[in-house]
Amino acid sequence: MDEWLTEYGVTLSVGALILFMIFIVWDLAKRSNAGKFGTLILYIGLAMGIVGFLLKFVITYLLENAGVGAG
Repeated sequence: MDEWLTEYGVTLSVGALILFMIFIVWDLAKRSNAGKFGTLILYIGLAMGIVGFLLKFVITYLLENAGVGAG
């Protein structure tokens, strides 16, 4: 259980946090009357953070499995 929590707990927690941040950005855009362009800019900023988080997993996977199968 402890190993599972260590391995997946952070990922699940950050995933839940990302969903909450999507709601926060939507609420911020609605309350501030940001309009379509302003809302788009807010979501682009959030998406850049999400993409960076996902790239971390891809890069980690590639680096950990780079030596597998090398003679």
